[in-house]
Amino acid sequence: MIERILPSVSVSEEDFGALPADVAHLLLPEEAAHVARAVPKRQGEFATVRACARKALGRLGLDPVPLLPNRRGAPGWPAGVVGSMTHCDGYRAAVVARAADAVSIGIDAEPNGPLPEGVLEAIALPGERSRLAGLAARRPEVFWDRMLFSAKESVFKTWYPLTGQELDFSEAELEFDPDAQTFSARLLVPGPVVGGRRLDGFTGRWLADEGLVVTAIAI
Repeated sequence: MIERILPSVSVSEEDFGALPADVAHLLLPEEAAHVARAVPKRQGEFATVRACARKALGRLGLDPVPLLPNRRGAPGWPAGVVGSMTHCDGYRAAVVARAADAVSIGIDAEPNGPLPEGVLEAIALPGERSRLAGLAARRPEVFWDRMLFSAKESVFKTWYPLTGQELDFSEAELEFDPDAQTFSARLLVPGPVVGGRRLDGFTGRWLADEGLVVTAIAI
């Protein structure tokens, strides 16, 4: 599914359904040690999304390696590779590309349902909130508050590998095209420099299918 909104230079793998009862065989020793004290649900998500990532890396011709998170939770990819992971109830996905073909990639998946109470106010700028009603009128099958959250997660996952810095929800303003299934993110802080040019924003694509909202950005 997610490959529909990703560029052809990338390779993706995804997994649907319930978490397997036993995930020990999906973890390399270093990864197993990292989540040894985690609750079973966390272990299952951690293991299955990394299994997706290793399948994708294998399609690039790369051998299996531990994919350990850094202090911010971002996965450490092999040299010469960029990528992103996401997981939510019933879905796990990973995408990778060679660094010669892409600078950064960010993906996120969420259930296509309303955000918990109070979350929208915490993550949305006034202009974003004002546009939600119009989006819902055009595409009522999409929970646009959840789509906004997902897209902001993809923005952060694209931003962080380029800067190594945090990006608050309020530091990027998003607009969606409900027909083209695209979105733009205008950075409200100085953007990263890529290829000698400072980026003032990102563009991405979105999808609502299989009970999920999925967003992706590739630079």
